[in-house]
Amino acid sequence: MSDPLGWRLKLGVVTPSTNTIVQPEYDAMRPPGVTNHVSRMHIPDDPVASDADFSQLVRNIDEALEGAVERVMTMRPDAVALGVSIEAIWNGGTAAASSIEERLAGYLGSVPLFHAADALPAALRAVDVPDGDIAVLTPYMPVSNSHISGFLAEMGFNLVDAVHLGRSGPVEIAHTPEQLLIRSLRQLADKRPRAIIQFGANLCMARLAGEAERWLGLPVIAVNTATYWWALRQMGIADKVYGFGSLLEVA
Repeated sequence: MSDPLGWRLKLGVVTPSTNTIVQPEYDAMRPPGVTNHVSRMHIPDDPVASDADFSQLVRNIDEALEGAVERVMTMRPDAVALGVSIEAIWNGGTAAASSIEERLAGYLGSVPLFHAADALPAALRAVDVPDGDIAVLTPYMPVSNSHISGFLAEMGFNLVDAVHLGRSGPVEIAHTPEQLLIRSLRQLADKRPRAIIQFGANLCMARLAGEAERWLGLPVIAVNTATYWWALRQMGIADKVYGFGSLLEVA
């Protein structure tokens, strides 16, 4: 007998304990018959004032990953999504993603894992951007730039411009003013990239990215939208969901 609410898909979602955006954004994009079940990676809300502080934040997330996955597996999910973007690309694109999959294999068994390292290049192809110049918006510190540039290069893209907002802590990422995001998107669009990608799963961007596509005239891919879209499509759910940009409106 299937779950009466998640009869099409029970999706386990792993995200940091400081993250207040992944859960509501995923729920807002949820088609009928799909349910999202969040497990938290416990991390402190420590201040981030330097590249060193940001690197420590990434280590905190990484150390908390297995415990959160182990907990979410107790509800017998059909699939698991990583609601955190920096983890999947920090140590080298596909190599980082493969390392995570190997680490978690003992917990996941045959349950598929979906994350930003696979979702973002697939999302770009889906909106007809197979290569070329990409601009990036993140809440991170500048130390992240080389990791993101290397990830994009491995996927066949060129990082033409980036805005790293340098938010002062994990929770503060979610408190980023919308007007700052809008100004940053317009600044990036001035370089006329083929698309803009937003990293940082605690940055409230799913609906704003969809709106920005209309006034910028180019694809704007929010990481939460891309990861959730990828999980749905890989699990055979092709529903179009409106209000979040072009990506969720393609099969």
